[in-house]
Amino acid sequence: MTGRLAARIGALAFGALTLGTHAGAAIAQAQAFPVPDKPIRIVVPFAAGGQTDIQARALVPHLSADLGVPVIVENKPGAATIIGAQEVIKSPPDGHTMLYTISVTVSQNPFLFDKLPYDPKALTPIMFASRSATVLIAPASAPYDTVKELVDHAKANPGKLTYGSFALGSTSHLQGEMLERSAGIDAIHVPYKGSGPASLALMSGEIDFLFDGPTTAFAAVQTGKAKALAVIDAKRYPQIPDVPTIAEAGYPDLYIAGGMQFFGPPAMPPDVVDKLNAALARALKQPEVVKLYTDNANEIIATSPQEHARAVEQMNAKWGEAIRAAGVKLD
Repeated sequence: MTGRLAARIGALAFGALTLGTHAGAAIAQAQAFPVPDKPIRIVVPFAAGGQTDIQARALVPHLSADLGVPVIVENKPGAATIIGAQEVIKSPPDGHTMLYTISVTVSQNPFLFDKLPYDPKALTPIMFASRSATVLIAPASAPYDTVKELVDHAKANPGKLTYGSFALGSTSHLQGEMLERSAGIDAIHVPYKGSGPASLALMSGEIDFLFDGPTTAFAAVQTGKAKALAVIDAKRYPQIPDVPTIAEAGYPDLYIAGGMQFFGPPAMPPDVVDKLNAALARALKQPEVVKLYTDNANEIIATSPQEHARAVEQMNAKWGEAIRAAGVKLD
């Protein structure tokens, strides 16, 4: 064999090898969701009509136009978001299923349940979409206008004041427990089935205070039947600029960052996660979407998957400490 022929054979072999490698990479990439090829599901672990559901549906047309396939919202409410989380965890990690939920699913449930039927750490962080918190409100007729006055009144009437919550073990319940412990007061917890019933009970004077979501809190204050004592956030809300943060009111430990988050099934390929993250970021920049979120005191942050994962770790640590100190268990 001449040197020239050997060189040509070597070049052909190298070309075939290179082509095979590129073809293999292309096939692998095609399997890893370069373009979605069927409808994408956004699983919301709450009933239709709530803020989480409304936000998810606002993103649908933008995501569908961006990704080129139908995007649908599936409501899987119940069992403290466990049903929705399980639906996503058992789904293929191909980018066609996402969970849109709050911090309870990943950062609170592991400490509220000893036998949680899913591993929250198995969910793949896609994006921390928006930050939100709660507002401490009281009936308009209450004899206190500040957190200090509420605490003083509770100390003067031990075991007589009541506070509501969305449900046993909910964020509103845990924050009530945290205020009791931090302020050294004794109050009675009254759980309700959701924010709406708890807010109505507060406005009617059935309970003495409530850590409520901003949407229902603002609505209650606007009716004149409730007053806001503090914002459980790192900064004041423009909708109620005269109301101090809970840190300004003297109880910084009550604030733990939370908000709306997107997760995927376990073991999602990074390129699939990145593609969904980029599409979500573009949808969250749409003017009508921004208005919907900000009108309800949700600050869009649209993090990277890596930033989301770090935020989850921090929330897990803080909620775990708070729940252990409160001694709350749901099983």
